Amino acid sequence: MKRRVWLTLGAVVLGGGGVTYAVASPSSDSGATGRAKRPVKVYALALKGTAADRQDLARTDTSQFSMLGVSWTGATTRLHGTAQVRTRSTATGEWSAWRDLELNVDPLEKPGRRVRGASEPLWVGSSDGVQVQVVRKNGSTTALPKGLEVNLVDPGVVTDAEAEAPGSEPAAFVAEGSPDATSSSTPADPASPGDGTAVTPTDGQTATSPAPTDTTTSTAAPTDSSSASASASASPSASASPTGPTAPPSTRPQPPIVDRAGWGADESISPQAPEYNADVKAVFVHHTDGANDYSCTDSPSIVRSIYAYHVQVEGWKDIGYNFLVDKCGTIFEGRKGGVDLPVLGAHTYGWNRESAGIAVLGDYTTTSASNAALASIARLAAWKLGQYGADPAGTTQLTAGATQKNYFSTGFTAGSAYTFQRISGHRDGYNTQCPGNTLYPQLPTIRAWAAGPVQGLKITSLGGATASGSTYYTKGAITAHWTATTPGSLIKSFQLLVDGKTVATASGTATSVGATLPLGSHTIAVRAVHQSGKTATSSALTVVAETTAPTFTTTPRLSLRSGTVNTSAVPVTLGWKATDDKALQSVKLLSPTTATFSPTTTSSSRTATSGTATTWSMRAYDYAGNYRTSSPAYTPAILQESSATKTGSWTTRSSTSYLGGKSYSSGSKGAGLTWTFTGRSAAWVVSRASTSGQAYVYVDGTKAATVDLKSATTLYRQAIWTKSWSSSAKHTIKVVVVGTSGRPTVTTDGLVYIK
Repeated sequence: MKRRVWLTLGAVVLGGGGVTYAVASPSSDSGATGRAKRPVKVYALALKGTAADRQDLARTDTSQFSMLGVSWTGATTRLHGTAQVRTRSTATGEWSAWRDLELNVDPLEKPGRRVRGASEPLWVGSSDGVQVQVVRKNGSTTALPKGLEVNLVDPGVVTDAEAEAPGSEPAAFVAEGSPDATSSSTPADPASPGDGTAVTPTDGQTATSPAPTDTTTSTAAPTDSSSASASASASPSASASPTGPTAPPSTRPQPPIVDRAGWGADESISPQAPEYNADVKAVFVHHTDGANDYSCTDSPSIVRSIYAYHVQVEGWKDIGYNFLVDKCGTIFEGRKGGVDLPVLGAHTYGWNRESAGIAVLGDYTTTSASNAALASIARLAAWKLGQYGADPAGTTQLTAGATQKNYFSTGFTAGSAYTFQRISGHRDGYNTQCPGNTLYPQLPTIRAWAAGPVQGLKITSLGGATASGSTYYTKGAITAHWTATTPGSLIKSFQLLVDGKTVATASGTATSVGATLPLGSHTIAVRAVHQSGKTATSSALTVVAETTAPTFTTTPRLSLRSGTVNTSAVPVTLGWKATDDKALQSVKLLSPTTATFSPTTTSSSRTATSGTATTWSMRAYDYAGNYRTSSPAYTPAILQESSATKTGSWTTRSSTSYLGGKSYSSGSKGAGLTWTFTGRSAAWVVSRASTSGQAYVYVDGTKAATVDLKSATTLYRQAIWTKSWSSSAKHTIKVVVVGTSGRPTVTTDGLVYIK
């Protein structure tokens, strides 16, 4: 924020150059709501040095303060240069880096003679030491202003916790090399500053001021003014002061607002009556400058400090902004006069007569404002503009109160009308960086949030439903989850639409709602109702509600496969086929082990325990969550070679590498072994080597294969040939030695079958 309308207040000049601005004490009732248990106090320390070029304050020990700024004699005198400060933290005892003070303030309009020029105040947090340097701009021929001083603000305490904190009573601030500077125990009357000289400020109020001291008077047409009321409420009231307007109802709900009592305003220091505009055509957004790392529990203290700085350092009649918002989104009443009334503020030079000002606590030159702050600005602007039927995303004509240029070098002529966005930045009206290079680009977001419809609405997921491609499937009960970029505080409600009809409604802060769909195919969407009444609807999703379970067209079954056989486990293939009338999602193996398969997979290589009946339980799922289970049981059995019927010559061999420790071997052409069993799959188990020969395999009397047992490496217990049937039946397997030339020997280790 930069400077606008001013009211003179007195100051007590102390020996040695220290200045203490008198502060009216709060009510003696320490329990009074919103009244400071330790009052706000403002102190001044004079700067020294070569007046034309530089003035300083060396590192100086002080008592507690949290905000500071630099001021000088002459409200319209400009400081062409740089002002920097360092402070010492009471928490760490460390000195901060040098920080610049913002000096590019708005010009004044007919200020009182005792009103001072000043920098923007800077919130530094609880500190007890200060160092200042003010240097004239290189190349400037204008000397530094007279009466340069640093002003320190102790915000006092309001809460019981603050009041009980150690060191809650401030001592005097002591300037290095100067006598003690002590605060006045008698409050000064800001309406009676001493010599009785009458001054008429630009807002039409009458105040008194002493003789001028290095002050020039602006000749700009009186357009800005200040206004206040003795009290204001956080709730909207249709009442008005005896001379004020009636608060019109708004098309938008009023957001929560911390009133002046809530942040601890000492009303005795700004007793002047408020002044009102005819309406509010636009809202100007500002930042207050200062640190962004404040705790939001400090926000009331920051607001109290800005109030004290504006009134007791600069000489304003009241805090300049109509409203202030912290980074957590808390809204504070600024200028008194009624939050629901068009109070004339002092925030945007040349444009105060038709607008309201909202300031965000902090510096947004390089840091973006939080979503919480943006949402509160949007809510506040929508409510305030809604009192006058104004679209927050629209434009309006404002009449210039001063001839000037703005930050973008657009020229304005006093008395002429110009087009502004309903929600504008300070820089749109005056040549300043305010509200900062990162907050200013966020103004379109504020406008969109304030005006509606809801932005960025989309369904993010459907609980109780699963997608297959672009279609969702459910058994009926669903929960729609959504997101929107517009904050919930600006949304009236959400509606769940099924086939275009509302079936469920949720609050504006909700992110999900449930419903049960009838069987069949449906479209699902979410509609958001903005507080303006404008609606936005998400893209629709196709959802099929169905309750038909999948089927196993091929029941899960085991078949033997090639591989190494052990007495405890045999290699098998688990095969199945499942289908669904809508969309099969997966098939899961539940026992004897677990696995999940895609809907197109129909087999899996496994091992099965031999000699034991094992249940192979599988479950097929569709995308709706319907499922069917099939659980057949199978027993792999090993028939040793000794159980076969022999023909021809066979020799028994013994080795731990064989099944059961023994095997049959024969090199006699025509020698055979025959097994008979009842089952649905069989595998011949052999030993293999480089000298192994060939054998014929007969199934139920018919030659089925010629099998070559030759292998580059020696292998034992190999299922080399397998055969499976669709169902279990009695079968005969016979193997016959071919008598291959040079390698006639066949070594068999038995037969495995599944029953």
